[in-house]
Amino acid sequence: MVSFRSPASHAGHVMKQLQGDTIKSVGTVRNYEQCLTRVAEWAQQERVAGGLKGLTPELAVRYLEQRGEVVGQKTLDMERQAMQAMMTHVTGQLPPGERLPVVKGDHPQTLEARAYTPQQAALIAAAQTERNGLATEIAHAAGLRAHELHTLRRGDERAPDPRPALDSKWRARDGEIYTVQGKGGLVREVLIPSELAARLEATRRDELVRITDRGVHYQSAYDINGGQRWSSSVSSAAERVLGWSTGAHGLRHSYAQERMYELQHNGLSRDAALETVSQEMGHFRPEITETYLR
Repeated sequence: MVSFRSPASHAGHVMKQLQGDTIKSVGTVRNYEQCLTRVAEWAQQERVAGGLKGLTPELAVRYLEQRGEVVGQKTLDMERQAMQAMMTHVTGQLPPGERLPVVKGDHPQTLEARAYTPQQAALIAAAQTERNGLATEIAHAAGLRAHELHTLRRGDERAPDPRPALDSKWRARDGEIYTVQGKGGLVREVLIPSELAARLEATRRDELVRITDRGVHYQSAYDINGGQRWSSSVSSAAERVLGWSTGAHGLRHSYAQERMYELQHNGLSRDAALETVSQEMGHFRPEITETYLR
């Protein structure tokens, strides 16, 4: 019998069996794995023999009924679908064609910004002007807030503020170090893939340009958009190519979810991955990172 050290590794093992022939979408695999990690945590707390592998339809319904008290219907439905896929194609607890019953949640559905898949983010960028599209690619790749695009500087031009930094920061990614100024004036390092960094440097201004966005003044070093103008462009482009939009902040959700997936598949525990992503995104609180994983 395979022994799992953590709920995340158990969920990852299940998804390896589903990925490919059963589930082809990378985004769906990522979302289902996050769902099953939460289910595995519950199974561990409830001392379910075999963890995820020991989950029966009755236990799944019990989980959904408990979970429905604290999450909205979208989350509840996604977790039901993830368990259903596992129980149909991996554990055999559900015969082909049978489904888990839909459990209605008691928690009111909140309008949470949610992630775009990498393919959706690329479609949005392609539907924008060059200045907006490059900003979208950079924000997605580095997890930037809208106004932080105005504050980009090369890493050798400005020192970051002292903050805790794990060795796992940016694990599994390569690129060039830049800094941005985030909430509260905090200057932090960000990592931009080398190809995007080269395109960004091609827009470098000869002199800093003062930009006013939402009443705040910034000194911009690069000829790309950011702030409200860029945010509006993301929303409009998403509506055109996807038929819906979660706004520019959805790209920050994308970064958080993609990094959690990468880090956990590179040996980090879920807690260590949460801490790492919180440092990369500049809020330095793992519980805030949790809100990006919904």
